[in-house]
Amino acid sequence: MKTSPFDGKRALLAALALALLGLFLYVALRSGPLARIPVTTARVQAASIHPVRFGIGTVEARQIHRIGPTLTGRLSRLDVEVGDAVRAGQVLGEMDPVDLDDRVQAQEAALSRARVLAQESRIRQDRAEVQLRRYETLLKASAVSEETASDKRHELQLARSVLQAATRDTERLRAELAALRALRRNLALVSPVDGVVLTRDADPGTTLMAGQAVVQVVAPGALWIDARFDQAGSAGLSAGLAVRVVLRSRGPEPVAGRIARVEPVADAITEELLAKVAFDTPPEPSPALGELAETTVELPATPPGPVIPNAAIHRQDGRPGVWRVQDGRPVFAPIRVGAADALGMVQVLEGLNAGDLVVVHSASPLTAGSRIRATGPARPEPAA
Repeated sequence: MKTSPFDGKRALLAALALALLGLFLYVALRSGPLARIPVTTARVQAASIHPVRFGIGTVEARQIHRIGPTLTGRLSRLDVEVGDAVRAGQVLGEMDPVDLDDRVQAQEAALSRARVLAQESRIRQDRAEVQLRRYETLLKASAVSEETASDKRHELQLARSVLQAATRDTERLRAELAALRALRRNLALVSPVDGVVLTRDADPGTTLMAGQAVVQVVAPGALWIDARFDQAGSAGLSAGLAVRVVLRSRGPEPVAGRIARVEPVADAITEELLAKVAFDTPPEPSPALGELAETTVELPATPPGPVIPNAAIHRQDGRPGVWRVQDGRPVFAPIRVGAADALGMVQVLEGLNAGDLVVVHSASPLTAGSRIRATGPARPEPAA
């Protein structure tokens, strides 16, 4: 029995169709919509988390000493420039004394006269006392009358009154002279600390109001960081925690510091919490005021518990969760997360147990019906 050419062609076409169908199914299962999605996984481990808080701030002075006159007057001289190093007690400049020196000299002359008058009054009193004792002796001997002795008593009382008045006048003049001298000393602009001149706000010849700053002095070692932290992640910040400070001018090498205090008032506009970070050892040379600084605060470690990489967390309907691998299939498991560390590990408070396998990365979005193919662990698993 002969096979017709038509039947041979039909068989060839059928074989070709089967080959194309097989190729289509192979492609669909390997790289098409029916293919398994490559994923990387990680095993949930029980470990402690060292939470960190990141903030940014600027170098500021703990205290700026604004030096100026205590009375309105004209600036006579100023001997320092911006950036000059000054010592505690150093005279930086002086206000014009006007007629204050003449008033001091006049007061000194008046005090000298008052002292002479007081000395004369004391001599008169001593003389009156001697006269009274002599006349009282004569009165006992009936050599003088009672009226004469009484006059001598009145003379002694008058001498004592004059001496008291002269003494009070001397004390008043002495106090006024001390006040003038103190006022004269206050005309000198004196640095209260060892430091550096930060600003020079007036030039000689300028008329200044009382309390107006002429120069500002800052102590180089009295610097700290005025840091800002996001309020959403500021839980746990407290005074005394260690801080790594990276100054913009020093490169990546951190400087050790510590939180000096957390401000009781936050910034409601930027939603930031404010804190002061003090240096453990003042950096040398001193950074410029206003220089930017990055701060990293490491909080105390959490109790051991389930931890996962942050990349494994997804959100569905606004709730965080992970794709847990169960029987080779991805199952979305809602979780409640806690603290995170600088390495990208996140504490899981609810929803997972140690030993669970979760998807960290996937080549395409997953669904409950996705077929997956594990390509290996996403990263080295943390030590427990």
